[in-house]
Parts: sequence; structure tokens; C-alpha cells
Amino acid sequence: RKFVAEGAQVLVADLNLEAALDVAAGVGAAARALRVDVSVAADVRTMMEAAELHFGRLDILVNNAGIGHLPQPLEGLPEAQFDRLFAVNMKAIYLAMREVVPRFKAANQGRGGGVVLNMASTAGVSPRPRLAWYNASKGWVITATRACAVELAPFGIRVNALNPVAGETPLLATFMGEDTPAMRAKFLSTIPIGRFSTPKDLGNAACFLCSDE
Repeated sequence: RKFVAEGAQVLVADLNLEAALDVAAGVGAAARALRVDVSVAADVRTMMEAAELHFGRLDILVNNAGIGHLPQPLEGLPEAQFDRLFAVNMKAIYLAMREVVPRFKAANQGRGGGVVLNMASTAGVSPRPRLAWYNASKGWVITATRACAVELAPFGIRVNALNPVAGETPLLATFMGEDTPAMRAKFLSTIPIGRFSTPKDLGNAACFLCSDE
């Protein structure tokens, strides 16, 4: 909503097509929806091609998909859950970058340009106990963002990341293990500003980092 309000056209890509269609319809004519599994190379390629087809070009990539796991001892996470965490939180960014970077480099008569924004987490900077592999995945996102930013800067391509604290999204209950007033109070006591992050907070920050400003 924030990006469209600032004049962007947006492709809403989600594993849940019905949810993506609802979001796009709520945003208006500047948004389109597409079912995408960001951990599958063919889906990611189709996503890029769809954006080019609908909008004529690509200027911004926001790697926003992410999953977590319930709090538990690090040795207890099933391998299948780890593999899914790796696929969505890490491999998906690799797949998207592999598709978008050549497009950005070729843009503007070979002068490059374009912006990538990755959604990391404070968990990658200040890990919480019993969320070891989620923490590690977000630490990977932070390092990948820095590495890509350094490599792509000469092409005029900017790469940034946001590190949200726990927020009012469907993932909150996953991080807490249970959504109770006592557990919320425990989490809030670790957040200096005294409240959870909101989608609006992140939308405002994301739009600024992806803008010419």
C-alpha cells in the first residue's frame, strides 16, 4: 500500500494466491497478484517475467518472504523443518538475485541501476534463545545483503536490509510459542521502545530505502 501510494506498480507474489489476490484488489489497479513459491527456481523466473510483462521493467525487488520455527532446543528441530527454513529464508533470496541482477545490470542502456531490499531481523543481530536456526537464517540474510551491496555498488545497484523486531504479524505466535498476555509482556520487556513493530513501520522504512531519496 505504501509503495503504491508513492507511485509504484507492485506485483504481489505469494504462495497463497487467494491472499495475494485479496491484497492486490485492496491496493487497486497498480497491483497484480501471482502465485509464487519463492523457493522454486522456475516460479521465481516466472515472477520476474510477469513483472516485466505487466509493468514493462523492473526497478525494485523486495525479498519479503520468510518463515520461522517454534521455540525449541537447537538440536530438536526436525531436518525437514530446517530444509524448509533454508529454502524460504535463504535460498529464495539467492534465486531472486540470480534472476534480477542480470536484468538490473542490463537496464538503462547498460548503466545498471535498481534496488534490492531484504527482510532480515533483529534475530540476526541479537539472537533469542531457542530460535537458533531462525536466528542463523537471518544472520545469513544480513551477511548476504552486505556482500551483494559491495559487489553491486559499481553497477549502481543498491542492496539494503531491514531488521524488524517482533511484530504484529502472523509469525508472532510462532516466535513466542504461544500468544498469551504473559508471553507478550515477556517479549515486550526486551524491546526498548516498548511495543511491537507494525507493517506500517516496515512499509515506511522499506519505501524510503527503495526510493531515490
